[in-house]
Amino acid sequence: MRFAETSLAGAFLIESPPAFDGRGYFARGFCHDEFSARGIGFVPVQTDFSWNRKAGTLRGLHYQIAPHSEAKIACCVRGAMFDVIVDLRENSPTCRRWFGVELKADDCKMLYIPEGFAHGYQTLADDTLVLYLMSQPFQPEAARGIRWDDPALGVVWPEAAERIISERDMTW
Repeated sequence: MRFAETSLAGAFLIESPPAFDGRGYFARGFCHDEFSARGIGFVPVQTDFSWNRKAGTLRGLHYQIAPHSEAKIACCVRGAMFDVIVDLRENSPTCRRWFGVELKADDCKMLYIPEGFAHGYQTLADDTLVLYLMSQPFQPEAARGIRWDDPALGVVWPEAAERIISERDMTW
């Protein structure tokens, strides 16, 4: 696994180079030892899937408050997405900055999102499936969000013929 620092403190883009043969490929999805060697104490306790019917579906920006703050690993297992994280940690040198990256099913890339970050994405293809590894179980009472188009953040989302957003995400 290769860990590349993003422009946000503590967040990493992770590549897992595939080993190809006549059947296809094999790639590592998570390795506790490799995370620990980089000082990342991530332990997954929940796995979630998010299926999205149409390109232009936007989910986020979501996070959980303490004591249920969560770290995540997000990857695209079918289709493509533009993944966005926002650093909400008040003591961070990158507080209130955002980072975005395209993740595709065939690129074997993942995004590690530390505790204290908001997360969201917009699908770039129909029939996109996203996989999350979570460090905390979902707690509805701790769930929070920020509007996807909050001008204080200035996230630049990809153009979309139609943007599909839930009522809840429109009202953060």
